[in-house]
Amino acid sequence: MVLNAPPTALPPAGLLKVLGDPTRLRILGLLARHELSVGELGRALGLSQSRVSNHLRVLREPGLLRERHVGPSTFLRFDPAGGDGLARDLWAALEPELGRQPEHADDLARLRGVLEERRRDSRDFFDAVAGEWNAIGVDFATGQARQRVAASFLDRELVLADLGCGTGYVAQALQGLCARILCVDSSAGMLAEAEKRLGETPQRARVEYRQGELDALPIEDDEVDGAACALVLHHLPGPGPCLAEMFRVVRPGGTAVVLELGPHRQEWMHEALGDRHLGLDSRAVAEAMEAAGFDQVELEIVADRYQPKRGPEGEASEGVPLYLVRGRVPFTTLSTPPKQESKR
Repeated sequence: MVLNAPPTALPPAGLLKVLGDPTRLRILGLLARHELSVGELGRALGLSQSRVSNHLRVLREPGLLRERHVGPSTFLRFDPAGGDGLARDLWAALEPELGRQPEHADDLARLRGVLEERRRDSRDFFDAVAGEWNAIGVDFATGQARQRVAASFLDRELVLADLGCGTGYVAQALQGLCARILCVDSSAGMLAEAEKRLGETPQRARVEYRQGELDALPIEDDEVDGAACALVLHHLPGPGPCLAEMFRVVRPGGTAVVLELGPHRQEWMHEALGDRHLGLDSRAVAEAMEAAGFDQVELEIVADRYQPKRGPEGEASEGVPLYLVRGRVPFTTLSTPPKQESKR
């Protein structure tokens, strides 16, 4: 919490008296450079804490100090603008003269020692807790903060497609990070739910909702810069037709990303979630992407698990491993398969 001491309007003679004391000038010279606790300030000046506190009490009156309280400690910083215009003008004239004070060089040397001690204490603390930090210091409620950091490197002018978008959970993560999102799903109900979800999301990109099949996408050739197909392929008879359509709609140089379930044995997901396959082999999906024409195909195991519930009131499942396969649409070469004509 930051607190400003309520300023007291002083006549010019009173302000000159406040700023005319050599010790108070030394204090302001250090606090103009760094925020310091009362104890740190005393060590930098080579003065007792009680003597420093007496001078700070005088400096608070015209509102020249900003204070921040952290637990039992008070941190201070000199704020010339906190007083009136006269205080600011006087300090502008006095500050260049600080170097002529005989104690100033010693004050700066001690200040460097105080700041190094502060850095050393910080390093010692984090060295001591490093082994525990993964357990005590990196837990997040949803993980979206880290995702937003990574996604911030995207080109904000991109046009992206969320294929088999469902209720729009992938498109939601892209909101505010691209110019336009095409949400495609064969289900009108799912598209309606996606529109509800994305309508409540801040930093909105322009979103278009298109109903269509994944083997005949309602998207023009080369219309998008990238396409995502998340947890969809295991609902289809096979990945080939969908991946061929992804290749068609993504422009040369663009990227396609597939997020999929690893093979598992949770049979209940057939009926409850409409899963045709209990996960897909990652190498088979990567090979299918290459067969569709993508190059630079990469496989990445995701540090996450899919944990659907067995029903609206059910408990979460034990979780299914996830992986990503991504590939790039190459620029035209003699060895590149020609893009297929639209099936629409």
